[in-house]
Amino acid sequence: MRGVHSAVDDIRRNVFTEVARLAYEGGDLHRVDLIPYKMIRGEVAHHRHDVFLERAIVRERVRLALGMNLQFAEDQMPISASINEAATDQKYFEEPLVNIIPFACNACPPKQVRITDSCQGCISHPCMNVCPKDAIYLDKEKFCHIDQEKCVKCGKCFNQCPYRAISKIERPCAAACGMDAIESDELGRARINYDKCVSCGMCLVNCPFAAIADKSQIFQVINAIRRDEEVVACVAPAFVGQFGKDSTPAKLTAAMRTLGFADVVEVAIGADLCTVEEAHDFLENVPAKQPFMGTSCCPAWSVMAKKLFPQFKDYISMALTPMVITARMVKKDRPNARICFIGPCAAKKLEANRGSVRSDVDFVLTFEELQGMFDAKEIDFAAITPAPEDNMDEGSGMGRGFAVGGGVAAAVVEAISHIDPSRKVPIEYGDGLKECRKMLAMAKAGKRDGYLLEGMGCPGGCVAGAGTIRPVRETALCVEQFKKEAPEMSSTTSPHLDRLEEVEE
Repeated sequence: MRGVHSAVDDIRRNVFTEVARLAYEGGDLHRVDLIPYKMIRGEVAHHRHDVFLERAIVRERVRLALGMNLQFAEDQMPISASINEAATDQKYFEEPLVNIIPFACNACPPKQVRITDSCQGCISHPCMNVCPKDAIYLDKEKFCHIDQEKCVKCGKCFNQCPYRAISKIERPCAAACGMDAIESDELGRARINYDKCVSCGMCLVNCPFAAIADKSQIFQVINAIRRDEEVVACVAPAFVGQFGKDSTPAKLTAAMRTLGFADVVEVAIGADLCTVEEAHDFLENVPAKQPFMGTSCCPAWSVMAKKLFPQFKDYISMALTPMVITARMVKKDRPNARICFIGPCAAKKLEANRGSVRSDVDFVLTFEELQGMFDAKEIDFAAITPAPEDNMDEGSGMGRGFAVGGGVAAAVVEAISHIDPSRKVPIEYGDGLKECRKMLAMAKAGKRDGYLLEGMGCPGGCVAGAGTIRPVRETALCVEQFKKEAPEMSSTTSPHLDRLEEVEE
């Protein structure tokens, strides 16, 4: 589903555009109530059984895009009734970050294995022979059926049917969740168990009914810009290619100045410092003080590891993430700046919401939300002529490579090769939370001693984050080219290394 443009993408992005337009235009904010009618016109529904439900869903998505809490069906009030809650100087999230709109959920069936009408009633019926629970039986016409009460969803029958007449179905949100956090409410609709959820956002980009959304700060960022505050954008390395073929790094910088940002900083410079710090941490601690070390930059992976494998919480690197390092560097140089991290990740919003990080990072936007700002201001990248100072030339190639799965571990090992050429470091990369869990299970069994473990909550790395726009493979190729264009390749040659102690204070 990822990488194929759909009506769900249009709904998400149109909401961001309309909220951004509302913020830029200012004036009477009560017209926020008109957004659902602007997006869903007429009397005929486009995707649901009636137009009123479509508008109600858009209304809740607008509410979340304003950073407000979700309202349930029995509590419905106009958005304008609480618009002043959103129009604040500083809006931190009231958790939960990721929300399921109950009346938008299709109540998709939980995981099931079904025999379809493609069954030919063969006499070998291998599906019955491999079923460990005797859950498959024959009807009077000798066709196979599954007793769902007995079925354990092992899938053995699915793999054996010579006609491919057996299907496995699962809620897309549940299938995408690496934490098994999707449950069911009393009406059979999806519900998030927030004790398990790590806010990776994979459920929201895999729901084909636009029923899941995370909260946004797009409204608050634009309000800060309109107050003439010094809002500095710190852009994650996965940005390249996100906004189309005409959006070169220099043009992106120029376009963001048009949006009102005071400056644009490459987060790859923070990735370089994070790389060197983790390299030193690994050399100092593995195996002398701990059997292995996990990287720190992905908050979803880090929280997952600490929730499911608390015995390993001290083995995840304590290095500051690239987002925080970059933010601290900017604030050291520009004490009055408000930092807006812009990246591919929903979980970064939760990281920035932590009390220990709030003073460093004021806002977090995804690339998809930034696109809403570009659309609201009708920015055409093809028409932009960047200035020489708009070029991005501070991050190293290895720092820029953080955006792609395996890139963090590769950068750390490359740095170790400079610091201690004799040290050989085995690495493993967890591609999505399900793989991360398997990786830590192997570590628990003592089979990853001496390893550097890189965990990424999104399959494919940051280029596959919940806030990305373009297909994963396409963006990965753009990142690789951007990496080659870096002025330096190794993080150990970053001109900012002397500031590492400064930002750790």
